[in-house]
Amino acid sequence: MQRIDIKSKTLDELQDMMRQMEFPGYRAKQIYHWLHDPRGGVRTFEEMTDLPKEMRMILAQNTEIRGAQIRLKQVSKLDGTVKYLFRLNDGEHVESVLMKYRHGDSICISTQVGCKMNCSFCATGKSGFSRDLLPSEMLSQIQEAARDAGERISHIVLMGMGEPLDNYENVLRFLELVSSEEGMNIGMRHISLSTCGLVDKIYELADKKLQLTLSVSLHAPNDQIRSSTMPVNRKWGMEALLKACRYYSCQTGRRISFEYAMIKDVNDMDWCAEVLAKRLNGILAHVNLIPVNSVTGAEYQKSGIPRQKRFISILNSHGFPATVRRTLGSDIEASCGQLKRRYEKEGGVEDES
Repeated sequence: MQRIDIKSKTLDELQDMMRQMEFPGYRAKQIYHWLHDPRGGVRTFEEMTDLPKEMRMILAQNTEIRGAQIRLKQVSKLDGTVKYLFRLNDGEHVESVLMKYRHGDSICISTQVGCKMNCSFCATGKSGFSRDLLPSEMLSQIQEAARDAGERISHIVLMGMGEPLDNYENVLRFLELVSSEEGMNIGMRHISLSTCGLVDKIYELADKKLQLTLSVSLHAPNDQIRSSTMPVNRKWGMEALLKACRYYSCQTGRRISFEYAMIKDVNDMDWCAEVLAKRLNGILAHVNLIPVNSVTGAEYQKSGIPRQKRFISILNSHGFPATVRRTLGSDIEASCGQLKRRYEKEGGVEDES
């Protein structure tokens, strides 16, 4: 019989479990605090020292604590960015990146093992798709990084391996748990969720009226370029996507961040900026330019700084704020997907730097 994934349960659900197991209801809050401690949380039931030994044994027999074990850790010598490769309970691997800012520590976590979207400039998609992550496995990435860093993490970005809206129900449960006042208590305004454009799920998320930041990976000014680099655009074109974005902004009152990978001679020309500005007309938006990463198997080159500045100036002239994303961890391949591919290619040889 499969054991219950206890860390993915809400406090109300834990209280129901206690009643079913004939334990006092107050034990649920004790267990919840142990599981969701922002400084790291427990890895085993034996660590729940204020629970009776018999109760810990029963919990261990019927439930499990889904964790994430650090298998590889790389620290940037340039800015202190830390990249983790985590091993999950079933032997799968995912990546997370811990970034240090003046406003606090921010972590970029994975939501799936691999990805189905197969964007041509992304390393994760080239490894294929294995499975969705459970809410507990998303939480564990944050907790293990916090434990390792010895610091509380204050901001979360769902932009690691996987497409968050393709794992919609588990991501919603994760958001509920991570923002719980009884748990990590990380507010929605400190959480950013990135999507490549699953239009149906954007509408569903909009109706939840959560106050998180939605980041849309746009990366092109028109359907021709976007479809050639992002297969998802063949199902939902830019007109449908931007209509959904307008709805999201209207429902939530939140500004949308449009991610735009700057690829030399592909999508960085002046006319691309002009067309993009016209497309975004009427949307409360910010454009975040990202110099594209070098990915094995893709012959892309990043746009030069003069071209980036020119692109920004055109967007600004149309009233759209635009910035170039600060590059962190460039010496450790901080973009997700690259470390996992190298680790598996080398047969799982660990190398901490």
